[in-house]
Amino acid sequence: MISEAALDRILPKVTKPARYTGQEWNRVRKDWSKAKLKIALAYPDVYEIGMSNLGLAILYELLNQQDDILAERVYAPWPDMENALRKAGLPLFTLESRRPLGAFDWIGFSLQYELNYSNVLNMLDLAEVPLLVSERVDMPTAPLVIGGGSCTYNAEPLTDFFDLFVIGEGEEVVLELAQLYLAVKASAAPEENWKEGFLLRAAYIEGVYVASLYTVHYQSDGTVSAIEPMKAGVPARIRKRILRKLPPAPIRPVVPFVQAVHDRAMVEIMRGCKRGCRFCQAGMIYRPVRERPMDEVLEAVDQLLANTGYKEIALVSLSSTDHACIEPLVRELSERYAAERISISLPSLRTDAFSVELAQIIQRTRRTGLTFAPEAGSERLRRVINKGVTAEDLLRTAKAAYANGWLRIKLYFMLGLPTETMEDVLAIANLVKAVRDVGRRERGRRIQVNVSANTFVPKPHTPFQWLPLQDAASIRERQMALRKELRDRAIKLNWSDADETWLEAALSRGDRRLGRVIQRAWQQGARFDAWSEWLQPELWRQAFAEVGLHPEFYTSRQRSLDEVLPWSHIDTGVSDSFLWDEYQRALHGEPSVDCAEGCMDCGVRAAFGLVNCPPAGSGRGTVN
Repeated sequence: MISEAALDRILPKVTKPARYTGQEWNRVRKDWSKAKLKIALAYPDVYEIGMSNLGLAILYELLNQQDDILAERVYAPWPDMENALRKAGLPLFTLESRRPLGAFDWIGFSLQYELNYSNVLNMLDLAEVPLLVSERVDMPTAPLVIGGGSCTYNAEPLTDFFDLFVIGEGEEVVLELAQLYLAVKASAAPEENWKEGFLLRAAYIEGVYVASLYTVHYQSDGTVSAIEPMKAGVPARIRKRILRKLPPAPIRPVVPFVQAVHDRAMVEIMRGCKRGCRFCQAGMIYRPVRERPMDEVLEAVDQLLANTGYKEIALVSLSSTDHACIEPLVRELSERYAAERISISLPSLRTDAFSVELAQIIQRTRRTGLTFAPEAGSERLRRVINKGVTAEDLLRTAKAAYANGWLRIKLYFMLGLPTETMEDVLAIANLVKAVRDVGRRERGRRIQVNVSANTFVPKPHTPFQWLPLQDAASIRERQMALRKELRDRAIKLNWSDADETWLEAALSRGDRRLGRVIQRAWQQGARFDAWSEWLQPELWRQAFAEVGLHPEFYTSRQRSLDEVLPWSHIDTGVSDSFLWDEYQRALHGEPSVDCAEGCMDCGVRAAFGLVNCPPAGSGRGTVN
């Protein structure tokens, strides 16, 4: 355990020392000696970001509700704290008990963004835990390193470092893994290396991927020819874990000392999204749609506010305005908490007048900007990506927003979408200027239009997974065209960095050979690559060169339908045949084929036995 005196010597020398002190409101401190399984929940980014992650908060509360399990938190230390720890000879520690990560049975990483991969290695190294699975295999006391989150849908670049991955929703599977772990460990002989037996048995749990039990074969051109289990009975495809019903929402989240990115109470009101946007990985991998009943949401909000003291509650999902009860829910919450001036926020709004009506209800106490995501400037390109929004929709919505008192609107677009031309890019500028003009007619010259134009990355398990990343020169040309067209004090334009996009594309679409690249880049100093001031792309290019791999092989190459992709053995419930059909329909600007109810996830629901769909037009399907 790290002593208070040792921390007192280094914390005054680092920025935001409260990131590392612990002792926050609602933190759980359990008796170390009574816990049979000790888990460090790790987020490979700075405290303020990790504390905003709802998934980690869900697991923290769930695990600590178990009598024989202890769960504590750890986040990536900022570089000044890393240097202070190394200089003082102190290992990375958890916030609750200040114990080194190496003292835990499991280290569970939440993997949400590829540019955090170097931080994973840095945290293991700071914890004095061997980086490689092969180095830990003969160390019975070394922690198991476990990964979960959206990045595990292509975990191959990280397989050198992780003992196992949880694919899909973790609330049930983590408890099953815990029971198996404790049973195997209890029955093992004193000198027996029981981890091998545990991992083999864990591989049979639905949603668990033990990469060391699979071998990858490559063809002479560097593409994957097969991904095969090495032991009989190990499943050839790893099926993601799905919950039939949303578990209870966490109601006692830890309240941070340092202001978090999302500094508010959060209730997940729905999982999945029925919109079916072809560019969106989350919309594919988090199917099917499941809603939390309105009365359950209201009860969770009551308890959250009582337990935290927050003055804002966020109703969280991929598409919150699609919840069946969103209007009565918002009205009830607004009326219930009007006297206390509690703010309500919806992180995603449809581009329609209904969303403005909802915003009008929820922002009586504090009026912020409104955010909409047309994604593409032209009608043609929105048909390609299956984004059902017209220019008329957006302009009507903008007019309603400005007429109801808003002065600032934010618009999200993407550059480099499939089939995009310069005409489509200029259509973004025309649409933004039209929104500006609507605002000026309604509210005068005080209005502001903030525009984000990020570069599209074709992600695994989407209809565009076979496509290359748009080349950097073309993206720069498109960015310059927007800059030229949108020179106006009322318009603020932001765009994504080309090096960040390139690295994200390489890591998200890579195979397990990239583990050596990640390790080499980290050895050369890669840290906090998601932060523009710390990203050093030359380190990554050098790492690719030293390992003998070409990043363009992963970023800039068109794949064929018959190519085995590095993630082909991961079963999300959405088949490649469906994705390929969606890709072909996109090229012709055709809408998705879906049922009359528009839920667009019948294949996932049927595959996992979740619903009996009603006859067309009879109403919503319900989870059994």
